[in-house]
Amino acid sequence: MNKMIVGKNIVKSFGQGNEKQIVLHNVSTEISEGEFVAVMGPSGSGKSTLLFALSGMDSIDSGEVIFDNTKLSSLKEDELSDLRRLKMGFVFQQPTMLKSLNILDNIILPTMRDQRKNTAKVIEKARGLMQKSGIANLEKRDITKVSGGQLQRAGICRALMQDPKVIFADEPTGALDSKSAKDIMKLFLDINQRGTTLMLVTHDAMVAAHSERILIMKDGRIVSELRLSKFDGENINRRVEEVTIQMRKIETI
Repeated sequence: MNKMIVGKNIVKSFGQGNEKQIVLHNVSTEISEGEFVAVMGPSGSGKSTLLFALSGMDSIDSGEVIFDNTKLSSLKEDELSDLRRLKMGFVFQQPTMLKSLNILDNIILPTMRDQRKNTAKVIEKARGLMQKSGIANLEKRDITKVSGGQLQRAGICRALMQDPKVIFADEPTGALDSKSAKDIMKLFLDINQRGTTLMLVTHDAMVAAHSERILIMKDGRIVSELRLSKFDGENINRRVEEVTIQMRKIETI
């Protein structure tokens, strides 16, 4: 299987001088094309920092990140921005939407930069994604008039508009109730089954149990890795228990 993301000996720090704090210590990892990988660990372990490093959202002190056979360090800032916009999709705990635009317009806004002459096709695609996501009836709704789960679905639709090779998700269910979280995970599984690579940061064992591989971090390092079978919708409780047991082992290190 082709390697979609390769991180080699990544070091990342914040601050300078006596205030300098190393957040990632020579971290190396690989994510294959079509894989669903979750990243877990206690607060401050470096989970989100690793996601930002592997996606080029944040620079690194040393090491190398290779995305789809392209070294991110070889790209100029505008080239890196284009790569993220065209080949990556991002989903965060709180989707950033413009209050002056309705749901549909928020979904299509980033794509219009590249597709100004194809507005009708862009809108058609957005409506198709909204239909698959269960929010087809909300396209004219103000973003303040929808639930957190509905807004997150809209954020996922927006992330899929450019047919990205990878979706990076940072605590995408962190602000949702359990029912909405389950719905979002079903949507992510559908996206992954259609071939999109997923890297998801979470503190929730239930969320991580939907993945096929879990990287567990502590103190800026990947200290363990748990491999699961492809999730088929069955035995979720057993998978959650397996993840929980592994996390408890890490806590004792």
